[in-house]
Amino acid sequence: MTKDVQTLVDAAIKGIQEKKGRNIKVIDMEGMEGVIAQAFVVCEGGSPSQVSAIVDSVEETMLKDLKEKTVRTAGTENCIWVAMDYADIIVHIFLPEARDFYDLESLWGDAKVTEIEDIE
Repeated sequence: MTKDVQTLVDAAIKGIQEKKGRNIKVIDMEGMEGVIAQAFVVCEGGSPSQVSAIVDSVEETMLKDLKEKTVRTAGTENCIWVAMDYADIIVHIFLPEARDFYDLESLWGDAKVTEIEDIE
């Protein structure tokens, strides 16, 4: 993962952890053909309100720390699955049931997946 991509990933993780997002995984897709981003950061919140709070925290952290704005954010209407596009990375914030259903991690089985330890 390039330094620029890693910097974005680290800021996204920081924003997620600020609001106690759980089960964070980083899917590194650098060098893979046909991908829309270099990395996915995937996590979950326990309720729609927590998902919304995580979205706000990631936006604030990216803007404050890196002066980065999302290209587009989708899914904030119901906060079941929110995707935040930062061009080189996409942050996916799920409710647990939706994460299990869509199972993004298995879709990219060839990619390197790094699990980030939950903070209490």
